[in-house]
Amino acid sequence: MLNNKSKQLTKLAVLISNTGSGTNLQAIIDAIKTGKLKAKIVIVISDTEKALGLQRAKKNHLPTLVIDANDNLTKILKVKYQVDYICLAGWKKIIPDIMIEVFAKKIFNIHPGLIPDRLNDIVKNPDGSSGLWNRGKLTEIAIKNFFDHKAGYAGSSIHFLTKEFDFGPVLTRCFEKILPNDTIDFLYSRLKKKENKIYVQSLIKVCNQKL
Repeated sequence: MLNNKSKQLTKLAVLISNTGSGTNLQAIIDAIKTGKLKAKIVIVISDTEKALGLQRAKKNHLPTLVIDANDNLTKILKVKYQVDYICLAGWKKIIPDIMIEVFAKKIFNIHPGLIPDRLNDIVKNPDGSSGLWNRGKLTEIAIKNFFDHKAGYAGSSIHFLTKEFDFGPVLTRCFEKILPNDTIDFLYSRLKKKENKIYVQSLIKVCNQKL
């Protein structure tokens, strides 16, 4: 039987795919285990059996579910699992508008670019230069865009998902200086480590205040 403290834990669903190796999921798992994040992962959902994150979930004895595009994801999350927040961690399917409405300011997303606070704004890098939003670009393509524009810094943003493409209330951002001999792989590997940290920091900021 769950004690009162367990009942109060924020219920998370983590949505993954076969992009990446599941490091954001692992970062969330580790933060929960250490007690830094007062939450519980009630379901890890993937759109493919090939997602490496499923192995991490099963290793940590978390419930998993593989669904296809025709499944009613909104109903599954709202009714069956009654989740408080949804963590997109490499999920490749388009999130339907109805799900964004039902879970308004409840869906965490990570974007490999510097999302501004307002549509017409620009985020400034630590050196004062203009940060790249990378709107519409994902993963390695977004990282390549930093090189194409000869940017001094790469960056990522944790934000709440909205109907506005690659835009929503930003919880936090990170920056990573681009080194002279950097490659897409080297830069992305360093940026991913910071992404893992700021994802957890954003969850702690939101979830822990509920207790």
